Amino acid sequence: MNPNAASLPLPSALSNTEIELRLLMEAIYLRYSYDFRNYTVASQKRRVLHALAQLGLPSISALQEKVLRDPLLFGRLLEFLTIPVSEMFRDPAYFLALRRHVVPILHTYASLKVWVAGCSTGEEVFSLAILLREEGLLSRTQIYATDINPASLEKARQGIFPIESIRGYTANYQRAGGRSSFSDYYTAAYDAARFDPALCADVIFADHSLATDSVFAETQFVSCRNVLIYFNRELQDRALGLFHESLCHRGFLGLGAKESIDFSSYAGRFDAHSQPERIYRKAT
Repeated sequence: MNPNAASLPLPSALSNTEIELRLLMEAIYLRYSYDFRNYTVASQKRRVLHALAQLGLPSISALQEKVLRDPLLFGRLLEFLTIPVSEMFRDPAYFLALRRHVVPILHTYASLKVWVAGCSTGEEVFSLAILLREEGLLSRTQIYATDINPASLEKARQGIFPIESIRGYTANYQRAGGRSSFSDYYTAAYDAARFDPALCADVIFADHSLATDSVFAETQFVSCRNVLIYFNRELQDRALGLFHESLCHRGFLGLGAKESIDFSSYAGRFDAHSQPERIYRKAT
């Protein structure tokens, strides 16, 4: 017997909730091939507990049992696991920095490919499309908009947003250096605003998982904002690896305001191009 065994630290015990979460995420992966296993525990717990309340189920184990047998219920759960939280021109300083510090360099390319990873319901896609049109780049840009939630992708394709959100979007657009009247880009009817379909006529909306899928194109700019905050360190590194592989020499990466590459294994492979706005440039 090891005489020092009594002094060795014991592994931290998992709570019943954490055990149930692990089992649920593993079951979802094995049954439906959606991989949420490396999302942060806090994110998993918050979203699953919200789903339990909305679905009227008593426990995570009960949810797992039903999800394994009912693909329709899994579709409903997916809406909770990928809660879309976005707005057009979110963090206006980011888009203003793109105009000032990135667009002049993008103009040097004969054609552009842009990847919006984790595009949710399309607010970021339409924001970038408007910016690129105003900067004279949209006509030679191919945008790839990807997400793991098919319902969110369908909403993004439609380009229809709640009319009550337009005032906030307009204020963001103006602070982001907008060069026109925001109302020029949409038609209001009843309780919705439908954005000009021409903005996304050449956008490819596609299912793609940063947890399981690989790179599909070389790009000059990748925008993945407010997605990495839900990933643990291992999955963050995987996603950053995909972005690094996708970007051309000296291509650009945009992250969310609370995200950074500083403590990732890719910290030395990107330069800070506009650090306050989390815009990086591929170094190697």
